[in-house]
Amino acid sequence: MTHLITDHLGRQVNISAPPKRIISICPAITETLFALGLENEIVGRTKYCIFPKGIVENVPIVGGTKEVNVDKIRVLQPDLILAEKEENTEDIVRLLEKIAPVFVLEVQSIQNAYRFIQTLGELANKEQAADILITSCKSSFDSLLNKQNRKAAYVIWRKPYMVVGGTTYINDVLLTLGFHNPFENEDSRYPAVTKEELATANLDVLLLASEPFPFQEKHVAEFQVFLPDTKIVLVDGEMFWYGAKMVTSGPYLENLIENI
Repeated sequence: MTHLITDHLGRQVNISAPPKRIISICPAITETLFALGLENEIVGRTKYCIFPKGIVENVPIVGGTKEVNVDKIRVLQPDLILAEKEENTEDIVRLLEKIAPVFVLEVQSIQNAYRFIQTLGELANKEQAADILITSCKSSFDSLLNKQNRKAAYVIWRKPYMVVGGTTYINDVLLTLGFHNPFENEDSRYPAVTKEELATANLDVLLLASEPFPFQEKHVAEFQVFLPDTKIVLVDGEMFWYGAKMVTSGPYLENLIENI
C-alpha cells in the first residue's frame, strides 16, 4: 500500500505505508530514526552518520552527504530515502528518486526541528514515539531562554573562515541562548568572512565548532591575535545538531552559557 505525501519542499512523494527499508543520507535523520525505534528498518546511511554509537555501525554505508554510491543504494532496494535540504544536494535527490521515493526534510529553526521529528514519526508509523521524543527535546531546551544580549559568531570553517548566518538551526539556537549574531543578515546562510570583518563586528564571544572543521586549542590563539577583547570558546559542534541530539544538547548548552 502506498500513499501520496508532500515533503518539506512541497514535492509530492508516493511512499509505502509504512516503509520497511529506509536509507538516510543525513546524520541527524539517521540518529533520530534510531531514537524512534526504527533500527530494523534502516538499511543504509552515510559515513557521517555516527550516532547512536555501538549500533549505527551495523548499517551499511552508502557514501557521504554530498556524494553517494548509486550502485550500493540500488542493491539495498530501499522503499524510502530520506534527505535534508541543507545537507544533501538537489542533484543527489534527482539521482536517487530514480531508484526509490525521496522525501526531503528541511530544518532552519528549533520549531522546524520539532516538525522534523514529527514528520519522521508520521512517515514511519511511529507517531507516539515522535511525540515522546519531542516532549523530551522541549524539556531539554525549556531552560535555555537567556536575556544576556551579547554578540556572538559561530565559526564552522577555516581557510576561508566561515560562520553561521541567518535562517539556520544553529542561528536560532544562538538567539535562544541570548546571543545576537551580527552575520545573520548576510546573503549566504554560511558566509565566508575576513579577519577584518570579524574584528569590526565587536564580538563578545566567538564560538569555534569541533565540526565540520575540527577547531582545537591551537586555533584559539590564532583568533585571539586579531580579536584580543573577545572571549573565544571551543564548542562541541555535535551539540548543535537538531533531532534526537537535542535531548542531550540542552544541558550542554546551559552549562556552556554559565561558563562563558
